[in-house]
Amino acid sequence: MKMILKIMTVLTLITSLLIACGNSDEGPMPPSNLMIDVQVSNDKSGKVTFTASADNATNYVFFFGENLTALGVESSSGQVEHTYTKSGTYNARILAYSTEDLFISETVEVVVETNIAEGTYLLVWADEFDTPGAPDDSKWTYDIGTGQDGWGNQELQYYTDRSENVIVEDGMLKIIAKREDFEDSEFTSTRLKTQGLYDFTYGKVEIRAKLPAGGGTWPAFWLLGSDIEQVGWPACGEIDIMEQTGDDKTKVSAALHTPASFGATVNFRETELETAADEFHIYGMEWTNEIITFSVDGNDFYNFSPSPKTAETWPFSKPFFLIFNIAMGGTLGGTVPANFTESTMEVDYVRVYKQ
Repeated sequence: MKMILKIMTVLTLITSLLIACGNSDEGPMPPSNLMIDVQVSNDKSGKVTFTASADNATNYVFFFGENLTALGVESSSGQVEHTYTKSGTYNARILAYSTEDLFISETVEVVVETNIAEGTYLLVWADEFDTPGAPDDSKWTYDIGTGQDGWGNQELQYYTDRSENVIVEDGMLKIIAKREDFEDSEFTSTRLKTQGLYDFTYGKVEIRAKLPAGGGTWPAFWLLGSDIEQVGWPACGEIDIMEQTGDDKTKVSAALHTPASFGATVNFRETELETAADEFHIYGMEWTNEIITFSVDGNDFYNFSPSPKTAETWPFSKPFFLIFNIAMGGTLGGTVPANFTESTMEVDYVRVYKQ
């Protein structure tokens, strides 16, 4: 009898330990055994495929060793492709995450030989808006709400991420500004951005788009310095590739905002474009360490190259992120007509090229 009691006691103790282990509240396990495979294309195109795997990892972030201030590229699959535009030896760093705070990393040496001619632009980032539904959340995020003082411009809209205001369909990104009562605002729209997901320093941007026709609408394609949360505006710098006022739909403009000239900046130029709301046009910006050039359909209309270049006149030697939006009213939107109901901006693609 005593032996049976001892055996039962031991079994009870083992069962209790197993239950305790099964209910462990230690949290997620850190990643381990990070393995990285690097395949360099042998056609001298500069293309490199990185494949990472690790135990317990749910996400990976890749830094390619070209620009120490650049944001990493995220991948839940552990595989990304990157094009190096210049021959050289690069130290790429890959991080494997199980949670935001639990990660491991490895650095690998990548030797690349390219036959890309000096000065050639190569596509490095794009969205072709070919997948219907919400915009790709690995590329885009949002500003939500009314901001301070109508985002600093007395704007009238409430920005949302609802499908009523932003959707990808028919191969287009559509941003829809509406008259509707929403969160104590009379209008809704969307402000889409790559902040925290993608930024770059120098290069060429092309955006093929058709602008909204409605009076009172203020559409824009623009960039802000990625250090805005650290230094504020205008110290971060702003590059306006395209803006259009609410009361003149026959022109578009480009502008630069710097500590030396911001708000009603003198760094500004307009160009005639009577079909902006009826036809698609390509709005371009080419940015080097010496000059920023703006164009429509390949025709340059404004060059910006101050001298001397200081932090006051040229805060453009660091990463910037992209923004698309339609504002309503405000300093450039002007008065919204009483009969306005809604208007749409359609974007066929956005492409970023680098040398």
